[in-house]
Amino acid sequence: MAIAILGISAFYHDSAAALIIDGEIIAAAQEERFTRIKHDAGFPLNAIKYVLEEGGIDYDDLSAVAFYDKPLLKFERLLETYHAFAPKGLLSFIKAMPVWINEKLFIKKLIRKKTRQFGSAEIPILFPEHHLSHAASAYYPSPFDDAAILTIDGVGEWATTTICHGKNNQITILKELHFPHSVGLLYSAFTYYLGFKVNSGEYKLMGLAPYGNPDSAQTAEFKQKILAELVDVKEDGSILLNMHYFDFATKLRMTNDKRWENLFGVPRRQPESEISQAHMNFALAVQEVTEYIIIALANATQKITGSKNLVMAGGVALNCVANSKIAMAGLFDNIWVQPAAGDAGGALGAAYAAYHIWGKGVKKTIDSMKGAYLGPKYEDKHILNVISKYKAHYSHFENLDELTTIVSEKIANGNVVGWFQGRMEFGPRALGNRSILGDARNPAMQKIINVKIKAREEFRPFAPSVLLEDVGRYFKTNLSSPYMLFVALVKDELRKGKPGNYYELELHDRLYHIRSEIQSVTHVDYSARIQTVSKEDNPEFWQLLNSFKKLTGCSLLINTSFNLRGEPIVCTPQDAYRGFMQTGMDYLVIGNYLFDKTAQKPLPQKESGKMRFSLD
Repeated sequence: MAIAILGISAFYHDSAAALIIDGEIIAAAQEERFTRIKHDAGFPLNAIKYVLEEGGIDYDDLSAVAFYDKPLLKFERLLETYHAFAPKGLLSFIKAMPVWINEKLFIKKLIRKKTRQFGSAEIPILFPEHHLSHAASAYYPSPFDDAAILTIDGVGEWATTTICHGKNNQITILKELHFPHSVGLLYSAFTYYLGFKVNSGEYKLMGLAPYGNPDSAQTAEFKQKILAELVDVKEDGSILLNMHYFDFATKLRMTNDKRWENLFGVPRRQPESEISQAHMNFALAVQEVTEYIIIALANATQKITGSKNLVMAGGVALNCVANSKIAMAGLFDNIWVQPAAGDAGGALGAAYAAYHIWGKGVKKTIDSMKGAYLGPKYEDKHILNVISKYKAHYSHFENLDELTTIVSEKIANGNVVGWFQGRMEFGPRALGNRSILGDARNPAMQKIINVKIKAREEFRPFAPSVLLEDVGRYFKTNLSSPYMLFVALVKDELRKGKPGNYYELELHDRLYHIRSEIQSVTHVDYSARIQTVSKEDNPEFWQLLNSFKKLTGCSLLINTSFNLRGEPIVCTPQDAYRGFMQTGMDYLVIGNYLFDKTAQKPLPQKESGKMRFSLD
């Protein structure tokens, strides 16, 4: 009889569900994609319904359900933390306790209650620790039998960082760093202080950092004060935070703003306010400190495990710049990062832990993530329903080659195209199935997308998707990066020079200074967060890139997520069509159907003017 494990993450942020049958990932999806509530933390009923249907399995036939952490241990940490910092945190304690006592403390009972709609069998419910779920999500789907495992996030139960060794199907936890000392919470504190939202704005901080002046005395001073006052970094990468400056342990904010302002001489930036050079230098300082810590952790991980392979998970593993610094350090022969590295991936890791540890499964030595294309797929009948509902005008193509040739021409002529194909991606990155595409060679394209789509902060970079076989033509790497989790430098021969007064220019002028022949995917430091596309992983997207190459000689495109402002990445054809109609996109492709904006009727009044578009 097949061993079928349902994994669940919920109640903090990015709830998700995943299904594994006999060691194969059948499906995985975040709840937000169905509810359209970004970072939805609610119990993932829609995601569970989807993965069970995708697997063709009834809830009562599951072997086990695995929840991604141990609520009792987390509750113990909260109680001990409030006790240690008392009388601070009383208001936070009063707010938190009723939720725990009424819901979170009795997760097993709640899971049984919530899943009753799917079946009535008393399925075993398992609770791997939070960082074990992260470690399992990194090791078991990786192509390595022997791997060092590094997990870094804000906090699970007690652990904030773990070093593990995966070997012969077993995970051994070797070292842990405990709350409140956390690399993830340090980075989130700076995210908060720079006016971005914690647990979602960290990538904005990472994108802002390259605008900092690495030669500035202010940047050097910020780094010195971070290392002298905020965090004590040990040789092995373990850290001690000076809690005199942090409020996250007892209050509903990250930092003691007054003490930070006294220390750094920069007040906390208010959300949506102007970004100064000091803010840019501040972002660069903490990014470089974080990289220093992570490389030290990676070095310690290699020494402890002796492995030539490294796998990573946890929210901090989404810091693609730091990942690339590890790769460049040459500590490991191979690095593999879980594409759903945050809490959503905890659902997958919990299922994997249950299958291999509880179910005694056998590990495969291939990348088992299926390109992260683990979400719903929609057939022609679903597309035709949308066409009928909105009386949409379209062109249909029986031949994929003909479709991609025409779409390539549209992109080469300066148009912005929504691209919706196959199964939705699992994790925070759009990898060519729920994407917005543009011509990276067009030096105005970054501005065109920002103006036409009216989307986001100007400083945030776009990513290139490039044919795997051609990555070395554009970037100083031959690294395979299918999940968009590494950066690479643009090759020297494609670069343009910077003016001598570069750091004296306004942010806008730096942003639009012509830097390279693939300007719209070249960040201000000549880096790009690359996605390599193989014919095996995504034949439709590969075909489009190849068609664009045949037409233009260029085998890469801008690829950014397809989502409305304040909403998650689109899931359904209706989500995609609504987003298309509410923005400045010129064309939309869903399957083999092509929609031209100029031929469409306006959306019904009840569906228009909902939200502006974002490229999160």
